[in-house]
Amino acid sequence: MKAELNELITRVGPGTTCGALMRHYWQPVALVDEFNPALDPRMDKRPVKAVRLLGQDLVLFRDAGGAWGLLDRDCPHRGADLSFGRAEGDGLRCPFHGWKFDVNGKCLQTPAEPAGSKLCDRVRQRSYPVVEKSGVLFAWMGEPGTTPPPFPAFDCFTAPGTHTFAFKGLWNCNWLQAFEVGIDPAHPSFLHVFFEDEALDGAQSKQYGRQFRGASAGDADGERWPMTRIMREFNQPEISFETMPWGMRLTALRKMSERLTHVRVTHSIFPHTFVIPLSESMTITQMHVPVDDTHTYWYSIFTSFTGPVNKEQMREQRLRANPLPDYLPVSSRHNDWGFNPQEQMTQTYLGMGEDDINVHDQWAVESMGAIADRTREHLGTSDKVIMANRRVLIQAIETVQAGGVPPGVADAAQAAAMTGPDTVDGIAPAGEWPSWWQEAVKAKRDGAPWAGQTDVIPDLIRDPRRPADSAAAANPVGTFPTTIKAASE
Repeated sequence: MKAELNELITRVGPGTTCGALMRHYWQPVALVDEFNPALDPRMDKRPVKAVRLLGQDLVLFRDAGGAWGLLDRDCPHRGADLSFGRAEGDGLRCPFHGWKFDVNGKCLQTPAEPAGSKLCDRVRQRSYPVVEKSGVLFAWMGEPGTTPPPFPAFDCFTAPGTHTFAFKGLWNCNWLQAFEVGIDPAHPSFLHVFFEDEALDGAQSKQYGRQFRGASAGDADGERWPMTRIMREFNQPEISFETMPWGMRLTALRKMSERLTHVRVTHSIFPHTFVIPLSESMTITQMHVPVDDTHTYWYSIFTSFTGPVNKEQMREQRLRANPLPDYLPVSSRHNDWGFNPQEQMTQTYLGMGEDDINVHDQWAVESMGAIADRTREHLGTSDKVIMANRRVLIQAIETVQAGGVPPGVADAAQAAAMTGPDTVDGIAPAGEWPSWWQEAVKAKRDGAPWAGQTDVIPDLIRDPRRPADSAAAANPVGTFPTTIKAASE
């Protein structure tokens, strides 16, 4: 890839072309948990937090009525930092001269001004809409006067709160390399390999909430296989993708024998989200949100298709690696990501722990540097999804520059039609895997207490082996390219 293209697709601050694209989408800005006094006692009396998103410094707060406010952090008086402001019920007051603002940025008071002054009426701080979805606070950073798009009817947004859990963590690198690790179907057979498998002893085992530690769906001659064994023993997946209204459906086939094939179906949601199976009954929707050009918060929403999520257990597991209050990683470059040479020889392929595979991905993307130098890459067949996504990203940037609507931005009817997306990880009859995974998805949904329509419906079913530039799934949005044109790399 040429250096100028790498700059084009990675820089997200105000005034950049990729930043302009990102501002067409709702972006996670914080977890609701960050304002929970039980987790952070400071929030009991002062629910105010400094945040940074797309290279902009902001302040996020909640007023006494429970409304969320997201404002530019520099006070419009003389630029003091509003994140140190006084929380006063109906607004946030700057400690410098007492100027006060409500959640919409309206100036409520300028107390040092003479009686009768109209200055307050003429001042307004830039504010951004905030909505709460499944434990995540999403911000709309689009141009003033533009209408935010509706949220799609994805499972992570339509499932009841009892059946979702949200968490996040910081990676010290650019958003794109952080995202690309999740849409790379080949890497789990190396980066996440465990040399020994844990016993599969039921739904309440210690595998709960841990990725690649449970069983794949289906069986091989009556035997359940741990995901770890499949990833370890079959490391040359046949990778394919097809366009969907939200992005791409990815399929990785690992031939186990003449009769059996391991099928893993995941999704890429443009511009920076993937959906993958955590287990037979739970999915992960993970967003890779640009803090700025060199820092990324990943946000994960876990969605259960059986019983309520054990949020206490899920939170406890993850706080060990990304503790409060800011979810900064315990392991990072400063301590070699916890690398253990003895473990690398005897327990794991990487040598960076067995409990939390996020640190594996973190090492991969942080060790590339703050912004990966893609001019030095040598991509192969297993990187076909990475290449396709970059081309879509370049096309989307060009679309926005030309005044068009980027991929996946939909009206209410179109967004309501975007359901699922459905994922699977399982062992299927080799010649019947397309119907097998669709039947597995249907069974999962039929057994769920809340799930409705699936994205796998008869008139949308397409063999994922078809090339992305074929007549893939019907596209109600009409903006995601069904032909992914070549880019000059």
